[in-house]
Amino acid sequence: MQTNATKIYKLIGAEAVLTEAEDLRKYLTGFSSSYGYVLSDANGTVFYTDSRYVEGASAFLKDTDICVKQFTGSIEELLKGYKEVAVPLGRTLYCDYEKLNSAGLKIVDSLPAFTQAMSVKQSYELDLIEKACKIADDAFTSLKGKIKEGMSENEVAALLEYEMRKFGASGTSFDTIVAFGKNSSVPHHETGLSKLKFGDVVLIDFGCKFKGYCSDCTRTMLFGDDKKHNEFKEAYLKVLEAHMLAKDKITCNMSGAEADAIARNCLKKHGLDKYFTHSLGHGIGINIHEFPRLSPKSSDTLLNDMVFSDEPGVYFEGEYGIRIEDTVTLKDGRVLSLTDSDKKLTIL
Repeated sequence: MQTNATKIYKLIGAEAVLTEAEDLRKYLTGFSSSYGYVLSDANGTVFYTDSRYVEGASAFLKDTDICVKQFTGSIEELLKGYKEVAVPLGRTLYCDYEKLNSAGLKIVDSLPAFTQAMSVKQSYELDLIEKACKIADDAFTSLKGKIKEGMSENEVAALLEYEMRKFGASGTSFDTIVAFGKNSSVPHHETGLSKLKFGDVVLIDFGCKFKGYCSDCTRTMLFGDDKKHNEFKEAYLKVLEAHMLAKDKITCNMSGAEADAIARNCLKKHGLDKYFTHSLGHGIGINIHEFPRLSPKSSDTLLNDMVFSDEPGVYFEGEYGIRIEDTVTLKDGRVLSLTDSDKKLTIL
């Protein structure tokens, strides 16, 4: 079976391609490890790793075009005999770059090839992301009936992470964000010990991994209706309108800036654009933040089978915040949502 290592090697066209970064190694091999080098040349690909991974990697990569060998040496040893090597410069330590340079090697940047290849998902990658999204949806649905007054943000986050694990996740895509009340006005609030009170806004930003691929979702709710949240409810409907309009209007070959403008202009119509303080979205895959970028200055082109977030939000300092986010993909030129739990305002 041909792996992504062969595809990347052919795409770059250098004499040798050396990859150490953990996420890029995962993309090339499909195997998760904290140490190793993937080296491809005209003779094929070898995954060099230490004794912790040799058995597991050998079993996992059986019947593929990657050979597994035990190795604990240096970069210079691996590249002895080569005149040219491609490495991901933006992900390479300066000391390692200097070693390659001192060895007289011609250095080629492999990162653009990884960015291009990883941004457009293959069918098996879409299947894994879709599964990660289904797990996140199911876990969140299960969580909602278990949130109780007096629980801390940490407790709710832990319960959601347990639910995602229970439904099959291997871990979280990022640190789960749970924000109660005024904490929700901080887009990346650090989940803490605040206790849930009747009438609180509840913002939860969460995602999980399945076989190395991520999901990303945000829901904003009310814990009980104290009849004091009319402005919040009105703003929620405007954010939901922007979220759904982006899904309806984003198309293949649109730029990231054009996609962002759909949601931003919708909020501007309601006088809320100045409270939308981040970009509309980001690519999702092995990493939670990948290419493309959906932001006001992004020239990235959106293509079929890319996966990205649709997450407009508004934040009123010291009061509350609202974000509604789904993981989506482009299929046949149109947006298809992969996370799909209810987005109507929920009163817990």
